[in-house]
Amino acid sequence: MRRSSGRGQVEPIAALAAVFAVCLGLSLYAGVATDAVPAGSPSGTARQTADAVADAARSAGAVDPGRLSGALAAGPSGRRLNATLRTADRRWAAGPTPPARATDARLRVTARVGPADVDPATLRVEVWR
Repeated sequence: MRRSSGRGQVEPIAALAAVFAVCLGLSLYAGVATDAVPAGSPSGTARQTADAVADAARSAGAVDPGRLSGALAAGPSGRRLNATLRTADRRWAAGPTPPARATDARLRVTARVGPADVDPATLRVEVWR
């Protein structure tokens, strides 16, 4: 069987140019997607706050219900928060009861429900003044 020496090869410069083009396209897409919900809007603030609370409550990649209360400090100053983590059969909440005017955001996360035991969950963060 004879080996093909010229088929399927790309010059290094052409490959680098293709990688650059893909990275540039992804960067532009991410910039447009981020600008779709302005940070100053109530829904944008709720979404950013939900991301910050989830990051603060994570331990080894999963949201730890025991860290939920401490994660409320990750919210913006001058705003009040309520965070609720819900799995199929359990629920944890932290923060005061939100008023009807509160803006909320929901994230799909993984919840640590026990040692070496995680379940899919929803983190709902409500934000108000």
